[in-house]
Amino acid sequence: MNILLLLVPLSLMLLLLAIGAFVWAVKRGQFDDLDTPGLDILVDDDEPPASAQEERDAD
Repeated sequence: MNILLLLVPLSLMLLLLAIGAFVWAVKRGQFDDLDTPGLDILVDDDEPPASAQEERDAD
């Protein structure tokens, strides 16, 4: 039973830490746009990157 005197406050501190991390992430905008990053991988790049194009122009 004495272990409960340690585990209950420890679990409450971990809960507060998790809630604080979630609130921090929401305030920093981590959950603003959930759709676009998943769709970016599907978009084809029509033009090569600028650095590759500059190397071809230099030759």
